[in-house]
Amino acid sequence: MRSVTQSSVTALAAALLLSACTTSPHGRPAASAEAPPAPGLAPAASPQELVAKVDIPYEKFVLANGLTTIVHTDRKAPIVGVTLYYKVGSKNEPRGKTGFAHLYEHLFFGGSANVPNFDIPLEGAGSTSTNGSTWYDRTNYVETVPTGALDLALFMESDRMGALLPAVTQDKLDKQRGVVQNEKRQGDNQPYGLAEYLTAEGLFPVGHPYRHSTIGSMADLDAATLADVQKWFTDHYGPNNVVLVLSGDIDATTARPMVEKWFGAIPRGPEVAPVAAGPVTLSAPVSREMTDQVPVLRISRDWSGPGLNDADAVALRIGMHILGGLSSSRLDNALVRGNQMAVSVRASAMVFEQSSFLNATMDVKPGVDRVAAEAELDRVMAEYIAKGPTEDEVRRAVTSVLSGEIGGLEQVGGFSGKGATLAEGEVYSGDPAKYKADLQAIAALSPATVHAALRKWLGRPVYKLAVVPGVRTEDGATMGGWGDEDTTPRKAVAKSAKAAKIGPAPRRTAPPVAPVGALAFPSIERTTLSNGIPVALARRTGVPKLVMAIDFDAGFAADALDTPGTQGLMLDMLDEGTKTRNATQIAEEQERLGASIRTDASLDSSSLVVSALSANLAPSLALASDMLLHPAFAPADFERARGQAMAELAQAQSTPSALAGRTLNAELFGDHPYAQPGDGLGTETSLAALTPQALSAAHAKWVRPDLARITVVGDVTMEQLKPLLEQSFGAWKAPAAPRPNKPLDAAVPAPSARVVLIDRPNSPQSVILAGRVLPLTGRTPGEEPLMLANDVVGNGFLSRLNADIREDKGWSYGVRSGVTQNSGPRVIEVMAPVQADRTGDSVRAVIQNMSAFPARSPITTEEFQRVTEGAIRALPTQFETNAAVLSAIIRNDRLGRPEDYYVRLAQTYRGIDAERIGGAARQYLQPNDLTWIIVGDRKIVEPQLKGLGLPVEVRPAPTGGDDATDGE
Repeated sequence: MRSVTQSSVTALAAALLLSACTTSPHGRPAASAEAPPAPGLAPAASPQELVAKVDIPYEKFVLANGLTTIVHTDRKAPIVGVTLYYKVGSKNEPRGKTGFAHLYEHLFFGGSANVPNFDIPLEGAGSTSTNGSTWYDRTNYVETVPTGALDLALFMESDRMGALLPAVTQDKLDKQRGVVQNEKRQGDNQPYGLAEYLTAEGLFPVGHPYRHSTIGSMADLDAATLADVQKWFTDHYGPNNVVLVLSGDIDATTARPMVEKWFGAIPRGPEVAPVAAGPVTLSAPVSREMTDQVPVLRISRDWSGPGLNDADAVALRIGMHILGGLSSSRLDNALVRGNQMAVSVRASAMVFEQSSFLNATMDVKPGVDRVAAEAELDRVMAEYIAKGPTEDEVRRAVTSVLSGEIGGLEQVGGFSGKGATLAEGEVYSGDPAKYKADLQAIAALSPATVHAALRKWLGRPVYKLAVVPGVRTEDGATMGGWGDEDTTPRKAVAKSAKAAKIGPAPRRTAPPVAPVGALAFPSIERTTLSNGIPVALARRTGVPKLVMAIDFDAGFAADALDTPGTQGLMLDMLDEGTKTRNATQIAEEQERLGASIRTDASLDSSSLVVSALSANLAPSLALASDMLLHPAFAPADFERARGQAMAELAQAQSTPSALAGRTLNAELFGDHPYAQPGDGLGTETSLAALTPQALSAAHAKWVRPDLARITVVGDVTMEQLKPLLEQSFGAWKAPAAPRPNKPLDAAVPAPSARVVLIDRPNSPQSVILAGRVLPLTGRTPGEEPLMLANDVVGNGFLSRLNADIREDKGWSYGVRSGVTQNSGPRVIEVMAPVQADRTGDSVRAVIQNMSAFPARSPITTEEFQRVTEGAIRALPTQFETNAAVLSAIIRNDRLGRPEDYYVRLAQTYRGIDAERIGGAARQYLQPNDLTWIIVGDRKIVEPQLKGLGLPVEVRPAPTGGDDATDGE
C-alpha cells in the first residue's frame, strides 16, 4: 500500500466512519425516528455494558533517547503487531515541499545500511505485508510477525531509524518519486477525484497546515532532492519523535531488553516544533463549482471543525453519524427514502489532531432540478441543526459505533487494531488509553450535548461545492500544493542545500528467526437443521461478537438463467422492507442491536451476512430471518432501488478499474454464466426490464433452504446457536420446484490475444486488465504449485511484476496478478494502472516478465523461500479475525476441500519443489492469448500499441448507463 489514504483519525473515529453504512444504501420508506423496538425483540445491551467490554491493558516505558514503547499482551495467537508512529506528517511541510512526508515514507522501504531490502527478510519470516501510510499529523509503519520473527523486525525497524541515509541514492529517490506521482494520478483519475483538493482550499487559507494535500503537487514532487531527504530524516525521524507499540504474544519484561538492544544506541533527534493548525471560521459562505467526468451531480456542505482533543469532537462524530452515517440517517430518510431527490447521501466528521473536516454530501438523482435539490439539502440540515437529534437517534448511533469498536479489537496490529489504538492515544493525547475516555464520553452523550456541538460548529458560514457532470476542466497535476504558486514563483521558494556525503553506518547483523509454531485453525463443529440446512461453527471468544453467513448456490452467474442484474437487485431489496417491517424499521433495529445485516454476492454465491454482538444474537437472528424469508418487493421501494442501481452502474462505468472489470468477463466467457459483469449490476437495458414480480420470482427460485449453507464464527456455543437457528430458520421448507442448475460446465470461447481499448479522454492514467480462462475449475485438485507460481509473478509487493513496473520503473502505484477461485472455470488476471504515456511499455513489460518465468528466469532461491517457507510462517497471521476464518471455511466447503485444508497447507507447501512451481508457470501463466482491456485516453494510448503485434479494437467509454461492450 505505502499509501496516503490512511487517516490519522483515532481507531474510534475509524470505527465510526467504517460503520456508516451497515446495510445496503438503497432507499427505504420513512418511519418515525422514535419507533420502538418491534415486539418480540429482547432489549439491546446498553452503551455502558458495551464500553465495559473494551479494554486494552498495556505497559509503557521510555528509553534514554526518548523512544516511547507501549506493550500490550494478547496470547490468542503466536504473532506480534509491530506499530511505529512518527510524529510528523504533511502538516509539517514548508512551502515548496508539499508531498514530501509521504514521498519520504515510500523511501523508508527502500533499504538501510544493513538491510538492502526491507520487505524480503520480513515476508520470508512470515510477516504480513509490511506497510506504511501518511496523513496530516503522522507517518506510521506496521507489520504483524510471528513471535519468532519479532527480534528480526525490531532489528530492521531500528536500522532504518538509525542508519537509513547511507543507503538512499538519487536512483531510489527518482523511482519512488515516480511511484508517488502515479499514486496521485490514480487518485485524480477517479470520478470526483479532484474534489478533496477544492474542499481543503475552500476551508483553509494559504499556508494553513491542513490546506495542502498529503499527496502534494506534481511540481513539488519533481523538485524534491536528496538534500531534502537528508534534512527530513535528521529533523523528524529521531527516536524521541516516535511511539513504538508491540501488541500480541509479547510482554513488557521480554520486550524491554529487545527494544534497548536494537534502539538504545540511536541518538536523539531535534525536537519537532509544533505547528498551528486549528479550525478556521469562514467570514462568509463560499460556493464553488467544478465540471468533471462524473455520473451524477454531487453537492457538498463542508466546515472545518475542532481537533480530536476538543470536548466537542466526540459529540460531532455522533452528530454527523446521525445526520448521514446511520442507515436510518436524517439525510437518508429525507432525501433518499423520502422525496427521492438523491441516489445516495453521507455525512461524517473526519477528525484529526488539531482540526477536523465536517462534511455532508448528496448525490443528486438524475432528472432532479439542481436548485431544488440544494434547497432541500439545506432545509434538512438547517432543521437538524436547529432542533438536534432525538434520544433514540443518539442511542442507535452510539450502539453502532461501540459495536464497531469492539469488532476492531480482534486485530493486534495493522492500521486500525490494538496497536494503532494505543499509539494514537499516546501520539495525539499523551495517553494510550484515550480510546477508553472517548468511548465513555460517547456512551454518556445526551441529545442536548450533541445538539450544542452541532449548533456551535455547523452554525458557522459553510463552504459549498458542486461537482457537475461534464468535461473535466481542472488539472489534478497542478492541484494539491501550497496554494500560492500562481503568485509566488518557484525561485522564491527556499533553495535546497546540496546533499551531504553520508559516511558508512556501523555494521550490524540480522538475528535469526526462531521456530514458528504450526497454525492453530479453530476446530469446526457441524450439525444440520431440521429442514436440512448444514451448519458449521468455529467458536472463538476473543471478542463478544460473531459473524454468520447464509450462503446460497446462486451468485451473479445465476443471472445467466434470469435477466442480468436480477440477483444483485433482488439481494439489495432484502433490507428494503418485509411484510411486517419497513426499511427504516429494519435499519433502526440493527442500530439498536449493534448489528450489521447485509447482503453480498460473487459469481458463485449469494449471501446474507450477519455481524452481531453475542449478547444480542437472538433478536439479531430474528431480524435477519424476517429480511431473508419475507421480503416485500413493494413497487415503490423497487423503483427507488432500481434508480439507485442505475446510479451505481453509471458510477462503475465512470471508474476506470470498474469499467475494465465489467468488460473483461464478457470478452473471456461469451455465453458462459461467468460472462455476467462481476459487479452484478447488469446493464442499463436489463435493469430497465426488471420488475418487482421478476425479483420475487428470483427470490423464490434461488433463496431456498436446499441451496443454503450456514457458517458461524465467534463467541457462541453450538448448544446456544442451534436452537436459535431452528427458531429463526428451521421451519423454512424447500419449494416443490426442482433446484435450479447453473451450467458452469458450458463451453467458453477459445483464448484470443487482442486489445480492447476503451477511449476515456483526459485520463492521466491507463488501467490495464488482462486475462485468460484456464483449463481448470475451482474443484481441480493440486492448485498449490500454481498459486505459488503466481506469488512469484504478480501476487504481492515483492512479485516480479510489481518490482519491475512499480519499484524499478516507477510507472505505476501497484501491479498485481491473481488466479480466481471460482467454482467453475478459473481465470488468470493481471491488473496494472499505469501512467498514460507508458501504457504500451507496460504491456510489453508484463509480457516479458510472464514469458521469462521459468524459461529464461527460473525461480530464485530467495523467491522460493519467500513463497513457501515464508508463506508457512505467515499462516498464523492470516486468520486473526472472525471474518477471515469465516471466509476460509466457506471457501473450503464451496471448493470441496477438507476442513483441515489450511492446517495441512504447511505440509503441502513443503512438498512442492522449485521445478513444480516453474512447471505451473510454464503451463498456466504465460502471456500468450491474453485478452487485454485498456481504459485510457485513445489519442495518447493507441499509438503506443502499434508495435505489440496485437489486434486493437477501439470502443468509446460509456456515457450514462450505456454498456461498454458495443464495438466502435
